Order: sequence, then structure tokens, then C-alpha cells
Amino acid sequence: MTTPKRLPAFENFIQDVRAAWAELPDTEKRMKRVKVLLERLVNDSKMKEHAKSWPSTEGHKNLLLYEDPDYQFVVNAVVRTPGRDGRIHDHAHAWTAYGVLDGTERLERYRRVDGGKKEGYALIELESLTEGYPGKVDLVPPFAIHSEKGGPTRSVAVIVRSERLVGKTLQGRYDPKTNDYNQSQGPTQVPFEIR
Repeated sequence: MTTPKRLPAFENFIQDVRAAWAELPDTEKRMKRVKVLLERLVNDSKMKEHAKSWPSTEGHKNLLLYEDPDYQFVVNAVVRTPGRDGRIHDHAHAWTAYGVLDGTERLERYRRVDGGKKEGYALIELESLTEGYPGKVDLVPPFAIHSEKGGPTRSVAVIVRSERLVGKTLQGRYDPKTNDYNQSQGPTQVPFEIR
């Protein structure tokens, strides 16, 4: 299954994640292992150098770096312009590991404080705010409401999702100014090779 064309650090990462999926019995344990593996990847100097040429993902896009044919986990990347505000959202039932590779980002977590019974409405409040810096990985559990905001310079993050959501599952979208809630597709997937 090894593809020699891939950047070695990225290929090793994929094989290690595949091994975690084969070894561990449930998604939460797998994603906790992925968090450790992703920390190693986003600290790799060759990955950081490679990411300098990655294209912007402005316009609600993600780079699709890898989708596993056997275990269905997905590796994406996002390349933000300086100061870019990511929308507040959840990833439905999927787990997500979000690792900052270059630049800085602000990682916001929210909690829903209404009963969730009124259609199209969600009252949320900021629960935590952490600074994302190169090497920092945030593990986001299912249905956790969150957002990533770009720092003062271009930023790059690598994202591992426990499964592909785009085209299969709608994700929650939250607007704290209007308290509106809706569901929509995730970012457009743009195939991109790490070579």
C-alpha cells in the first residue's frame, strides 16, 4: 500500500494512522492515537517547508491530501489568509484532529445553552479560547461546536477526520449574532498530492 511518490514524513504518517485503525477497537481511541501522530507530523521540518507552496483554501475549500480506501479516514489541509475568520460549526458525529503546521490560529470552543428544541435556533456561548501555534493539535469530539480563526499571517493546518462527511453528512452551522442554526455540506474537497 506504500506510495513512494509521497513525501516520506506524510507517507509514514498515513501508514501509522492505518495501523492505529487496524489495532484499536473504537474511533475515540483511534483519534487519540491520531492526535499524537499528527503532533509529530506538524512538527516535521520537511512538511513545514512543503506547505509553503500549498494553495489557499479560501472560498470554503479544503485540500484533500488522502482518503483511506479501507478505513475511510480522511486527511485534509486548510490554508488561511491572514486574519481569516472560520465559521462556527460542528462535524456531526465525526471526530476531528486539527494540527497547526505553520502560522498561528485562534481555536474557539463553544457550548450550546438553549434546549435545542426550537428549529433553526441555537443559543451558544464561548467556552474556551486557545492559541494554535505550529505543532499544536486540537482533538474535536463529535458535535463539538468550534471555530478556527486565522492569525496575523498566513496559516496552514492539517486535519484528520474519522470519516468523510462531505457528500454524506450535513454539519451544523451556528451564527451567534442572530442565533441562527442550520445544516449544510462541509468544505469542497480539492485533491492535492503531498510529493
